[in-house]
Amino acid sequence: MGITVILALIALFIIVFAAMGFKIIQQSETMVIERLGKYSRTLSSGINIIWPIIDKPRDIMWRYLREGVNGNTVVRKVNVTKIDLRETVYDFPRQNVITKDNVVTEINAILYFQITDPVKAVYEIANLPDAIEKLTQTTLRNVIGEMDLDQTLTSRDTINSKLRAVLDDATHKWGVKVNRVELQDINPPHDIRDAMEKQMRAERDKRAKILEAEGTKARLSLEAEGEKIAAINKAEGERQSQILRAEAEAEAKLKVAEAEAEAIKKITSAISDTKGDPINYLVAIRYIDTMKDMVSGKDNKVIYLPYEATGVLGSIGGIKDMFKG
Repeated sequence: MGITVILALIALFIIVFAAMGFKIIQQSETMVIERLGKYSRTLSSGINIIWPIIDKPRDIMWRYLREGVNGNTVVRKVNVTKIDLRETVYDFPRQNVITKDNVVTEINAILYFQITDPVKAVYEIANLPDAIEKLTQTTLRNVIGEMDLDQTLTSRDTINSKLRAVLDDATHKWGVKVNRVELQDINPPHDIRDAMEKQMRAERDKRAKILEAEGTKARLSLEAEGEKIAAINKAEGERQSQILRAEAEAEAKLKVAEAEAEAIKKITSAISDTKGDPINYLVAIRYIDTMKDMVSGKDNKVIYLPYEATGVLGSIGGIKDMFKG
């Protein structure tokens, strides 16, 4: 009976010893093994066998976020033996920073980092999460302290780039690579925000008035240009019209003169054939036409004949004699 119990205890010890020697590492995880307190090796994913008692996993401080009962985010820090090699997100609590123009601003940031060397992450830093958090906070204060409030609000990409460069350089010796740093919120004090909103509204009103003035200026300029073009076109039309009327009148006068010249030529030829004086005929004809115009008025009652009218009558008599001849 006693031998059976001893054999059972030995079998149990062997089973427990073998179970303690088997280490199953999941994908994207690793484990640092120490042998008698000294670094031995780093386990890869899959099944690994170690010597219990003399081989022991080295634990590391890790940070987890949990949602509390009232909905708030609770940070829980525990010691773990398995090191996660995936990219990890650290959401840091809000902190107050002072800008270059002495404005206290509340900022919170998110850090994306990844452990690239588990050995350095274990042996080069005592508390990796706290170290990264404090380094991020101090670096953020330094970067914001070199910028004005307006630059802080409008230069998030610049701040992220500076933070990532400084943190990546500082955490390289810890076996950590900082991939991204993002600013979530930048909250200036309420009085500063009210002043900024008033300034923004004033700036928008200013731009609106400038645009309205520019529109009015453009409209008046276009109207003036249109009136100018219309006046030029009207003047050009009147000029062309006057030119055409003058040319028509000149052509008409020329035609009349040509017709009169032809008539005079024919009259002169006819009178010459009768051996009369064509001048007497023409003068008499002009005189008769003039007399016709003088007596054509409605209220003309008295007609005064000039003294030279007897000569004209003589011309008329000469016409008579001429036709008789």
